Amino acid sequence: MKDGFVKVAAVTPSVKVADPEWNVKQMIERAEEMAAIGVKLVVFPELSVTGYTCGDLFLTDMLLRGAREALYEFLYQTAELDIVCILGMPLEKGGSVYNTAVVVSGGRVLGVVPKVNLANLNGFYESRYFSSGEDDMGEILLGDDQAPFGSRLLFQDTWIPEFVFGVEVGTDLWGVTQPSTTHAKCGALIIANPSADNDICDKIIYRSGLVTGQSGRCVCGYIFSNVGEGESSSYHVFGGHSIIAENGRILVERKPFSGSEPIVTEIDLSRLRHARRPFTINPVETDWKKSGYRKIVFDIGAPTETIITRPCSKSPFVPVDENIRRMHAAEVTEIQVAALKKRLTHLGCKDVVIGLSGGLDSTLALLVSVEAFDRMHISRDGIHTVTMPGFGTTDRTHGNAEKLAKALATDFREIDICASMRQHFADIGQSEDVHDTTYENAQARERTQILMDIANQKNALVVGTGDMSELALGWATFNGDHMSMYGINATVPKTMVRCLVEYHMEQTKDSSLVAVLKDILDTPVSPELLPADGEKMTQCTEDIVGPYILHDFFLYHMLRTGAKPSKIMRLAQYAFKDDYDEETIKKWLEVFLRRFFAQQYKRSCQPDGPKVGTVSLSPAGDWIMPSDVSGSLWELS
Repeated sequence: MKDGFVKVAAVTPSVKVADPEWNVKQMIERAEEMAAIGVKLVVFPELSVTGYTCGDLFLTDMLLRGAREALYEFLYQTAELDIVCILGMPLEKGGSVYNTAVVVSGGRVLGVVPKVNLANLNGFYESRYFSSGEDDMGEILLGDDQAPFGSRLLFQDTWIPEFVFGVEVGTDLWGVTQPSTTHAKCGALIIANPSADNDICDKIIYRSGLVTGQSGRCVCGYIFSNVGEGESSSYHVFGGHSIIAENGRILVERKPFSGSEPIVTEIDLSRLRHARRPFTINPVETDWKKSGYRKIVFDIGAPTETIITRPCSKSPFVPVDENIRRMHAAEVTEIQVAALKKRLTHLGCKDVVIGLSGGLDSTLALLVSVEAFDRMHISRDGIHTVTMPGFGTTDRTHGNAEKLAKALATDFREIDICASMRQHFADIGQSEDVHDTTYENAQARERTQILMDIANQKNALVVGTGDMSELALGWATFNGDHMSMYGINATVPKTMVRCLVEYHMEQTKDSSLVAVLKDILDTPVSPELLPADGEKMTQCTEDIVGPYILHDFFLYHMLRTGAKPSKIMRLAQYAFKDDYDEETIKKWLEVFLRRFFAQQYKRSCQPDGPKVGTVSLSPAGDWIMPSDVSGSLWELS
């Protein structure tokens, strides 16, 4: 359970209806299998000990007694396993029968959670057999254990205090008020749901939405273990659709009728704790006590290394699925265009100025501006594109900037800055042969000055081109390309910039525009500030500061998941195992951490820009950090 990962499983064994002995034998085998691979929490389906479709047999002594005896066998056979298991079974208490989830570990019953929201429609008649559970129903004697009985139970690991889970049963999730909501408010980071949900056309979509939605609302891990093969098909068919979700997204899923293999993954408890901190669902001890909860402590041994198998995207800002990625790009585009339209309308402005380098960032800023102008029914003549070749400009980027500006019918001009830079170098006593920081940054500031002055001439807005990845690294010249009047790409990471340019390219039917966009996409990222020789580019950004795909990965996990550097390193090694070795990842992670903490002063005074995703470095509230903060705690050991 290192780094907050706990391995969990939803297991759907085959069942024989009304044969507890046979059913529990299958469950024991699966529990042993799961313990052998390091699983710490196993959730079996609703009424898994007897089968869900027993009908009036639930009211017979034979079935109720047989279920108890099977439970005792399970306790005996799994007593030595370092695992917690949740079994579904009918239990009689006080003359009433309850549909319960029995939580067991180390050969004893930790607690029993009765179902609250009984299924009683569309062919389901649970209230015919079962009584609805209540918050606190005292205790129940099971073998030698006096176990807590009630719907408000929390289970907490001795060694890992954040390993806290609660249980709701089946259609408890379908109710107007769900027990899991209160469980989460009182401290549960994981919700287990042993369920028996039948399959009909389109049910998979509805069910998936319920599970992912509840995991998102409760900011928790959610284990939905559904019945499958072996249940009676007299009136319903059960496909075994099971899901393990975390904070609104599915980690692993077994589709209906796709077999009975367990689904296993890791829930990231530290990530969930980080996600909860800004919200009011973080409990203090009195909260769960006042809410009538009882907390049961279990011990499944000291924490051990957890092998990661869960999805870990190389590009967390960019969806892997092509259709989702295209939809995501469309949404980001709409946000950017709407933001620029609002700013222009507010200022009564019909002109913008964009420095066009022939690179990805300025290309995206121009594409967004064109879309905004078209929607506002303003002539594209008001988009003043300026390319400013200098000592490092290559023929390729220079040509692409001109082709792009003309393909989009903008007001294009070229201003060579070499002569003015030589004059400036002479004024400050800088040798043109000394290619130091002054040599590079002076060019960036000269270009910014030109853009600002043209904006004054045209009563226009300077649209910034820099992206969030550059801001994270401080890869911008202070008061140079760092500055603009509106930073349209300010919260767009570099990996998403590429995706957005590709999306814009897909939307056009102009072959000349497609051709230039393709070449821009193929051009290495470079500031082009050191002398070039025609097509030969002498500066490559990713050779200097590292691959942006790594830096975006680091940025996402540091800000979005709250991961410490050692955990980021571990995740990166897992995600990029086929791309970068450990030494390379460590090198660039150290560069990222050093630059991130040293360059906050640039982020503290950045221009306005629209938020497009869950991660932003805007000083308006998304990321507030002193410019002189120490980053020593975040050094990678």
